[in-house]
Formats: sequence, C-alpha cells, structure tokens
Amino acid sequence: MIKADRHLFSSSDDSVVMKQILATHSPDGRDINTRPLLRLVEDVLQRATPTVIVTPQAQLELVDDKAHHVEVGGMLEALAYTIHRISCEITCKCSGGGDAHGTTLVLLNSLANYTWDAKVVIALAAFAVSYGEFWLTAQLHTINPLAKSVALLKQLPDILEHTDALKPRFDAINNLIKAMLDVTKCIIQFKELPSEYISPDTPAMAMALAHVPTAVYWTIRSVVACASQIVSLIGLGHDDCFFDSGEKKHIEAYQTLERLFETVHIDNLKILRALISSKDDRPLIDGSTKRRVSVDVLRRKIVMLLISDLDIIHEELFVLIQIYNDAHQGKIDRHYEVVWLPVTDRHVPWTAAKEETFNRLASNMPWYSLHHPSLLDPAAIKYIRDVWHFDKKPLLVVLDPQGKVVCPNALHMVWIWGSQAFPFTSNREEALWKEEVWRLLTQRYNICAALQFIGTLLCLIPQVKEGRHVCLYGGEKIEWIREFTTVMKRVSQEANIPIEMVYVGKSNPKERVKKAVNVITTEKLSGYWQDPVMVWFFWVRLESMWHSKMQSGRTIENDPIMREVMTMLSFDGSDDGWAIISHGSMDMVKSHGRKIIDCLLQFDSWKGSVQEQGFVPALTGALEPFDTHEHCTRLILPGDTGRITEQVVCAECNRPMEKFVLYRCCND
Repeated sequence: MIKADRHLFSSSDDSVVMKQILATHSPDGRDINTRPLLRLVEDVLQRATPTVIVTPQAQLELVDDKAHHVEVGGMLEALAYTIHRISCEITCKCSGGGDAHGTTLVLLNSLANYTWDAKVVIALAAFAVSYGEFWLTAQLHTINPLAKSVALLKQLPDILEHTDALKPRFDAINNLIKAMLDVTKCIIQFKELPSEYISPDTPAMAMALAHVPTAVYWTIRSVVACASQIVSLIGLGHDDCFFDSGEKKHIEAYQTLERLFETVHIDNLKILRALISSKDDRPLIDGSTKRRVSVDVLRRKIVMLLISDLDIIHEELFVLIQIYNDAHQGKIDRHYEVVWLPVTDRHVPWTAAKEETFNRLASNMPWYSLHHPSLLDPAAIKYIRDVWHFDKKPLLVVLDPQGKVVCPNALHMVWIWGSQAFPFTSNREEALWKEEVWRLLTQRYNICAALQFIGTLLCLIPQVKEGRHVCLYGGEKIEWIREFTTVMKRVSQEANIPIEMVYVGKSNPKERVKKAVNVITTEKLSGYWQDPVMVWFFWVRLESMWHSKMQSGRTIENDPIMREVMTMLSFDGSDDGWAIISHGSMDMVKSHGRKIIDCLLQFDSWKGSVQEQGFVPALTGALEPFDTHEHCTRLILPGDTGRITEQVVCAECNRPMEKFVLYRCCND
C-alpha cells in the first residue's frame, strides 16, 4: 500500500530491529482477556466499509448492545484511556508524515507494560476508533445533521464522489485489515494453548513463540500504514480539484505545442516560449557571459536543441564543445545557436547532488542552457518523449529561423561532418552523402575507396601516403593482441615494408580496454590513442554513419560505404580481435580473429607475391583460402533502433540478420 513500508530488512538489519522491538517490552504482569475486545474490534472494522452509505430511505440495523458490552464492559473501563491515547498518537504521528518504523517503536514503547497479544489488540482497537468514526460519519452524513457537518469539515462528500477512483486504495486497506486480524487471532490462539498439553519450552513451540514479537511489530506497523492512508484522505477534494485543473492545463499545453509545430510562423519565438517556461522572463543562461537572458536572443536564428538528462557522458560533451568552439572561433555572429534542455524525472526528488551535477554541466557549456531543469514545461517533456522519441540517448533537434523542425536529430550529422554540416538539415545531410558517392563512383575500386573515405573521415589514417602502410586493429583479448602485433612486426620486417600499427580498442572503452592499453604501452607492442575520447569518437562516428545511412534507406547492396561501416561495427561486436591494413589511397584489406594471424604465420608461402603485387594485394589473395562460410556476425548498436524498420543484412553473406534485444551493464 505504501511502498516505503514494503521495506525488507537484511539479516543484519533484522537483528537490529529485533533488539529494538524487544527493548520496548517490559510487561508488569497484568493479564488481559483480549479475545472479547478483538471481537468488538473486528465488528467495527467489518462494519466500517466504503461500500455502505446510508440513504434517508434506508433502515438502520438494530444492534444488540448486550452482545457487544457484556463481556468487554469492565475491561473497556480500564483500557479506554489507553486506547484513546494510542489512537491520538497514531493520528498525530501519521498526520506529520513521520517514519513508519519510528512511529511503530513509539507505539510499542507506549504499550511496554502489556503482553504481546494485548499490545496488538489495543493498537487495533485504537485504529478501529478512528477508522470507525471516519466511516460512521461517511455512512450517516446524508441522514444525520451532525454527521453532515462533521463530514463537511473532513471533506468526506468529496471523498465519496471519488469512490470509484479510490477503490484500489480502499481494497488495499481492507485486504491489509483482514491480514492484521488473521495474524492477531493466530497470536491469541498461541497464547491460549493449554500449557499442560504443550509446554512453551518444547523446540517447536519455542520457535513459533519467537516469531510473535516480529508478528506484533509488523501488525502494528500495518496499523500505522492504514491510518496514514485514511489521514491522507482529508482534504482530498481540494487536491483532486487541483490535480484535475493541472492535468487539464497540461493537456492543453501539449495540444498547443502540437498545433504550433504544425503551423507556419514568421519567427521561432512562439515555439520556444511554449517549450521553455513562459512564466520566467529570462529562463536561459548565456554560456559565454553566464548571465540570464530571455528567449528573444534566439529570434529568427537556427536553433539546435541539445536534449539530454544529467547523465550525458564526458566524451560526448567534450567533443560537442570542441566542434562548437571551432565553428565559432573568432566570429562575432554565430551561424547557429545551441540550447541545452535538461530532461529530468519530475517523480524523483531533486537533490543537492543533482543540483551540483546540473550546475557543473551548465558551467562547462559555451552555449545557452536552461537556468534550471524545472523551467522545461511538463508538456514539453511529454512532447520531447512522444514525438521526438527521447529516451536516454541525447538528441540534437534542429529548428529553422521560423521554428520548423528541419532535422529530428542532427547529432549523427555533427559527429560525421562537424560544422561542415551547417545548416544541419536533412537535405544537407543527403547532399553531403551524394558528394561522397559521386567521388567514389569516379574511382576504380569502389569498396577500397569507400573504406579509405571512412578512414579519412574518421581521421584514422593521418600518415596515409605513398610507400607507407598503416594497420588499425582492435579487440580486448590480451593474448590475441600480443600474438598479432608480434607476427605483424615480423612479417613487415621480412617483407621490408614500414608499417605503423595503431590500437583503437572497442566501442565501449572500459577497464578491459584500459588494461590492454597498459600492456601495449608496457611491452611496446604498437601505437595507440592516449586520449580515451579519441577511441570513443572513432566508434561513435562509425555508428553515426550507420544510423545516417539507415535513415536514408541505404543498404549494403547499393552503398559501399554502408557495407564497410557494417563490417567495422560487426568486428567490434565480436569477441575476437580484428585488423585493417591500408597502403596509399586505394589498397586496403581487412580480416578478424584467428584468420589473419594464421595467414601471417604462413607468410613464407605467399611472400613471393609481395614483390609482384604489393603487400596489401598479396595479403588479400593469401586470405582467400581462409574464408569459410561459417560465421557469426553481431552488430551491436547503442540506443533505440526500434524506429528503423528496414531489414538489416549481414555484410559478410548478404542474408537478413536476426534481431535480438540486448541489455548490458558493462563496467569491466
């Protein structure tokens, strides 16, 4: 019923709580026959039900006073004050929203002098008083003037109007009350077992009795939970009215956003004000001056909305800042503006740690950002999630000077071309790819040129020139890295070709990649990128190429760049190592796993071809006998690819690939 009350203690916590419970127990020897009192309590709780509302035409049930009071009359005289005090204590503690565990211990301390069965029955009786009064007023408010006035003070008519909406809560309370009564009856039954037939010292009995304090604790804690629910109903009518009004405003704001994005405007201010809180005249922070400004500074400009949560990774932000600064360095007027819209979960409390994270991120950004995440309208958050499909991965939504969305996510474009992609429209993205395709079509070896383009675009092969070979390799298995680099060095020496090897790791450069870099450095196996950001950028640009091509409907059958990108990403998806060796602008060969090492180990059998054909063509021919039809190609892409409906085809055999959903937590 109350999630906070569903706390399961660990074994260590359990022993601490048990000590606290037992510390409250100090019986003074008084013995109370609790069964009659429990029967009265049960009668109250059963009759106090939200399903019974008395109408003026209904007949009130006649109650036999003797049945209720003969057995409990004398007992109630002694316990009335205690029950009243405990009832007040429960109401007071629950009204203040205190800790349920602490409240339960307070009640146990108040009942310290009673036996375990008496504690739980008195607590139930105290709850029955307030619970019974609550529903007695609710049931009689239509026929009794006094009940009507009290009901108005407690706003019970509003509660009854929402009976259908509150039914799950009432059902939960009733189910918990039933469980409390069942447990209490069980405790009393144990106490009433005749000692002449079963001794409390027998192992089975002793074990059962050892659970009684825990059962009493959780039953009284359940009383606190039920009471908290009833107390929270007071004034519900106002809260519901406020909720209904707020919900209506939220729906209207969302519909307004939908209409605005479907309408042609003379500028972008209406849309920006609808997205960002219209209640604040200066909702933005200028990243260059750190001063608060209004959205008017963005009027009739190309605006790129950087949408993310507070967990945006360091590498992503670092590269974005570099691209932004390079594009605007030394320029007075900026071609475009970036605005960071941090999306946070409003259902999760805003903490000092989150405030610190937000301030740290915002202070590092050279562009505009919201002064505070709360200024992002809830309707805007819903629109961002529903229409722009924001989940976890950052988005870069581009608005033209009139506020029209010209690219739903330009992040892939920015990773590939940087500021060259200006004005960051989908048409510009298509034009950039057409330029590359036209260039490739004018060259003789399309696939080689495609892979060379990828290398140049990714800044992978800065030393590519005549007479020099470059080898890029990846993976995380130390044994494979050692063997490959050793045999590659030996072959390059025997073939008399200078070659530079560069380790590019994996797309998720975690601890295993760091360990591999340490081994490569210590044993001087090859070159590597010292900055982890470069490793991350290498792979994220490849992934961006794949996303960009898929969104434009390209496939490996009709696009050589797409084929080579797929191959590279499938290399990364495997557990084995891989290598790409290039020479100049045309010759390039790629292979993975054990195949390339086995081929290099047999260098003596094909080294004669090196002199005639060149090293890369000779290696390409030598690898052919190692090609097999058996393979297991994996393409692992981060983020949401669910909106990509096209079939993904294997780059190795051209067959459709199966699609699986992978959840991964990888910190090694």
